[in-house]
Amino acid sequence: VQPELIVVDSIQTIYSEELDSLPGSISQIRECGQQLLQLSKQKGIAVLMIGHVTKEGVIAGPRMLEHMVDTVLYFEGDAGGRYRIIRAVKNRYGSVNEISVFAMSEKGLQQVSNPSSIFLSNQKTPSPGSMVMVVREATRPLLIEIQALVGQSNGAVKRVSVGLDQNRLSLQLAILHKHGGIATFDQDVFVNVVGGIKVNETASDLVVMLAIASSLRDKIIPKDWIAFGEVGLSGEVRPVFNASERLSEAQKQGFKLAIIPKANTPKKDDIGIKIVPIEVLYQAIRYVVENT
Repeated sequence: VQPELIVVDSIQTIYSEELDSLPGSISQIRECGQQLLQLSKQKGIAVLMIGHVTKEGVIAGPRMLEHMVDTVLYFEGDAGGRYRIIRAVKNRYGSVNEISVFAMSEKGLQQVSNPSSIFLSNQKTPSPGSMVMVVREATRPLLIEIQALVGQSNGAVKRVSVGLDQNRLSLQLAILHKHGGIATFDQDVFVNVVGGIKVNETASDLVVMLAIASSLRDKIIPKDWIAFGEVGLSGEVRPVFNASERLSEAQKQGFKLAIIPKANTPKKDDIGIKIVPIEVLYQAIRYVVENT
């Protein structure tokens, strides 16, 4: 047999008779991985090894298995969710700055050609505490919705973030109090990223703070507004990378207004979306409060 592709499902379940250890042991994974590697190089056969992951989300077994192979791909997503993301964390012969989004349907796993559409809610009546931002996932700009809920606390205050860093949320609330004039020390604050995606970049600072302010002030932000920008400890709004690509993606999806750092203001005026450049956090909050 001279196949073009070998799929091993999974590397922790196969074993070599040359060793006495059980399948899944370090020695078996090392030996089987090495034999498959030699077979691939000598015969010119592509080998796809599927591996188990631990509860922490890392590949189970010895780390040397990741060093042996040419490419490492992670298949991510919530167990109860419909969507899955394939993310490259190692690629010996190419870039890792790419992801693919898939959805499960009656025909099986299908690739999503427009990922931005799945992360935006289809609610016809916008509510306070919701705003959209453009996040960079690898080389692809994605439009995602940030939701915030702020309510009076009846005891110890709660700070809950889903899809965002918990420590980052505490930092954002402190900046919001100091430089935005919005205090939440007696309020429960819940922040959620719609769609189950995880946001790690600091460009989410501005939209999270505006969503919190929107919920607390009971102001409805129009659904065709977006925002992005990093907010520093002194309240300044810092520029982010690839702003032009973010604005282009927002314009394609029909958004009409963007609240962005002043340093990211595009030089061209015909981009098809109104730009609101800001330098400090209070300017953005004032604009949202006065125009909603």
